[in-house]
Order: sequence, then C-alpha cells, then structure tokens
Amino acid sequence: MRAMWRGAISFGLVTIGVRLFAATEEHDFRFHQVHRADGGRIRYKRVCSLDGEEVEYADIAKGHELEDGRMVILDQEDFDKLPISTDRAIEVLEFVPAEQIDPLYFQRAYYLEPEKNAVRPYVLLRQALQRADQLAVVKITLRQRETLATVRAREDVLVLHTMLWPDEIRAPEFGFLEGDTTVRPQELAMAESLIENMAGDFDPEEFSDDYREAMAELIEAKAEGAELPERAEPEPAGEVIDLMTALERSVEAARSSRGGGRAAGGRSGAKAGGQRRATSRSTGAAKSTKTAGTAAKTTKAGEKTGGKTAGRAKSGQRRTGGRKRPA
Repeated sequence: MRAMWRGAISFGLVTIGVRLFAATEEHDFRFHQVHRADGGRIRYKRVCSLDGEEVEYADIAKGHELEDGRMVILDQEDFDKLPISTDRAIEVLEFVPAEQIDPLYFQRAYYLEPEKNAVRPYVLLRQALQRADQLAVVKITLRQRETLATVRAREDVLVLHTMLWPDEIRAPEFGFLEGDTTVRPQELAMAESLIENMAGDFDPEEFSDDYREAMAELIEAKAEGAELPERAEPEPAGEVIDLMTALERSVEAARSSRGGGRAAGGRSGAKAGGQRRATSRSTGAAKSTKTAGTAAKTTKAGEKTGGKTAGRAKSGQRRTGGRKRPA
C-alpha cells in the first residue's frame, strides 16, 4: 500500500508519527465512454467558456463564484496560505464512547501506521483506547480540506474515520413524521418475534455481490461472442394482505428456514437468488477470456482492450447483494 498522508497524532504533550493508508478499495467495474461504431474512446477538450480557446492544464486554476456573479480565482499559493494547524497533524480534541457517535457521520476509513521511531507510543495509545473502550475525536486536513474524524483501535492497528460536519447532515423532512401513527401490541410482539427468528452474528464473508458477479459473466460472454446469460425474473409479490398476516407468515417462514439450527431465517431467500445463476456461473467462471478477439461484434478498438477487460472482470470475481451459496 502507498501512504497518502504523513504527519503525527498530537494529544497533550505526546506526538506519534504516523502514515495514512486507505483502508478500503472499490472492486466495481470501470466503464469508458466509447464510439459505438468502432469502440474508440471519447475524449474531451478543456475549453474556456468565454473565449472558446482550449486551455492547457497548467493554466487552469480554481474559482469560486460569488452571488453577484463575480469569480474569485484561487491558485495553489492561496491554498498553502490557509491558517490550518492540522496540515501535518492529527489533533486530538477529546475522547468519547463509541456509541455516542451516530454512524451517519462516518465517511471513509484509513489505517494509521506508526513511523519506526513511534511504535511504542502508538501501541500505548492503541491499548489505552481498547481498555477505556473509547475513541478519539480529531481534526485532520486531507486534500486541502480540514475535516472532523475519529481514531479508534481495531485489533492491532489504529483506524481513522473521516466524518461529516454537523451542518452537512440533512434533517429527515418527511410528512409522516408529523402524524401520530400507532401500532397494535400484537403487531409489535410479532415483529419482535420475526427479528428474534432472523437474528444472527454478522459475518461479512457470508454475503456476496451478485451484481458484480453477473456483470463479470456478461462482459465475458460479450467478449467471447457467447450467448448472454438470462436475467432471473423476480418472484411475483403475491396477494395483498394485512400487516398482521404478513408478519405471521414471515415468522413461520423464518422458523421453517432455520430448521432448528442457528442460521437466520432471512438468509435462505438470498441464497436462492444466487443459486438461480449457479449453473451458468460454474461454467462461465472457468472459461478463458483469451479468445476475446473472436467476439462477433468486437471492433478494432475493442480487440486491443477486450481481452484485458474480460480478464480483469474474471480475476475480479469474488463472492458477490446476497448470501454466499452453500458449498
């Protein structure tokens, strides 16, 4: 991994040199805009809206338009002069219990690695946070923008989560909140029973991204000129029933799917969704994508990239929406 930021955690008189690494990565497919006729990539020119001239990247600055229409132009030197104390420091503001922070505030996650001469204070902070069951509320500047964040201990490393500012959280302005909706005690008891029957311990490895897996199949089939996989039709919604009847049927279905075991009742439906494509996937995933050039509609531009795209799609296939299919 490549460090994207280097600085220090600062709290009290203690300073811990750290490097920041992205803790997550996206595995979604990347698509390009291309010419339908020959597959050529679409290019855009940077053109000034006032004089119509093409502008070199070195001549591009950032601008903020005022309410009166005037444009304030800012160069890199202007950003460098901002009086920000967290440019190279993670400033600890306070320590709070984790449950006090609404997950709605969280944005992205980053790993913090200590510099070679800062391992001991790093481990000290990590263990102190674990024993106190607290996390640190901090400020940090990333990409020229100061942001609120938290630092917490996750197993053997410290993790930084960037956060939204309070004024960036929207209030839910929904009409139903102004009314007085009541539910019957029997309905509430049945809903609690359904939750109990579907309860389980969260294991992220049990879930799979069905969309990504299906997209990999589609790309591979298009590259090889093979028959495209059929879309699984959703099951009909069925008759409209009252809330209590729906809850009762849901509880019965959850109990039946558990079969007396610990597995959560709602999992069988997700598994079934994946099993509908199990046959085509078992053969499609095993095919080589090296023959992408033989596709019926492959164009000259596509011949250069088709095999690579299909290869990436295939190598990127992982457990992918629903629960994993049973072995």
